[in-house]
Amino acid sequence: MQAVHFGAGNIGRGFIGAVLSDAGYRVTFVDVNHEVISALKERGSYTVRIASAVDQSFDVQGVTAERDEQEQVIEAIANAQIITTAVGPTVLPHIAPLIAKGLGQRDGHTPVNIIACENAIRATSTLKGHVVEHLSEGERRTLAGTVGFLDAAVDRIVPNVQQKDALAVTVEPFFEWVVEDRALVGDDVELGEALLVPDLDSYIDRKLFTVNTGHAVAAYAGFHAGKERILDALQVEAIESHVRAALHETAQVLVEDYGFEKEAHMQYVERIIERFKNPFLEDTVARVGRGPIRKLGSNDRLVKPARFLAEKGEVPHRLIASICQALFFRAEGDAESEELEQLVQQYGAYETFLHVSGLDGEHPLAALVKKRLEQEK
Repeated sequence: MQAVHFGAGNIGRGFIGAVLSDAGYRVTFVDVNHEVISALKERGSYTVRIASAVDQSFDVQGVTAERDEQEQVIEAIANAQIITTAVGPTVLPHIAPLIAKGLGQRDGHTPVNIIACENAIRATSTLKGHVVEHLSEGERRTLAGTVGFLDAAVDRIVPNVQQKDALAVTVEPFFEWVVEDRALVGDDVELGEALLVPDLDSYIDRKLFTVNTGHAVAAYAGFHAGKERILDALQVEAIESHVRAALHETAQVLVEDYGFEKEAHMQYVERIIERFKNPFLEDTVARVGRGPIRKLGSNDRLVKPARFLAEKGEVPHRLIASICQALFFRAEGDAESEELEQLVQQYGAYETFLHVSGLDGEHPLAALVKKRLEQEK
């Protein structure tokens, strides 16, 4: 089986490429990094190290790579069963023409599934729009029913660890690759340890309300406690309890509104907290907390679950506390936290919250946040 993966960075090698190789694919990496591509072509393998107390590593074998040799990339796409990406959402429009050229060389009978593994919601649908623009009407008819564009959600922390070996990559033990299978084409498609689900939306919010919410809550509490790393913050019992309580609040939304089974979800919550406490992941409070304006958006990790609960008449105390802490988060070099500071100084914390969250002052969450801010004066 053949797979083409765009993006030979840490996520590409340490996560997607490794999972595909383990599932039995010969993976061709495509990237613009000449050093990495040359090394992959020459060696045909690389090492993945697991960030844990136990010294673990494994080699990913049987890989190759291409850089800017268009004909070779087009040929690889024409013969692949799986095409994946991990290049960053903004790069998808730039690789779409090459993917379209490769698809145009296919026979129209052999199925291929395309999955964009990006930190963006429904990135594959975005990629599909760009690819289709570069296909002729004849190519679209020929490929109809044999090309599947599968949306996915990916979750694995890949710390920035300096390696002597340019190809070696360190990853956390935990990973989750959730793939929506509604558009899947072909029989017995092998995706290894990926989880195939009929509807991705609930899993997108499960990650948002657990991984992203938990990380943000830890970061903003850690900042106000003067901690440098997420690990340092969670070593404070009160902060760990605060994070867990916030995730119990989001769990209520996920169980009641999304239908997740309570016991299984609470086990997931505990796994996520243990991930954050991994001493081998050097995640800083500044990195996790940066971009507070975006993270205070109405559909993001803090406000979205909090407003769902407020609309039910609930008071999500921990989420509200984190929202208030986020309003006063500062990180050197982070443009959003600098802008947020200026907004708070000019308009006050409450008006700034309404502005960045987009909530109306009549929303029940707005009143709860206002009350909390007044109590903290």
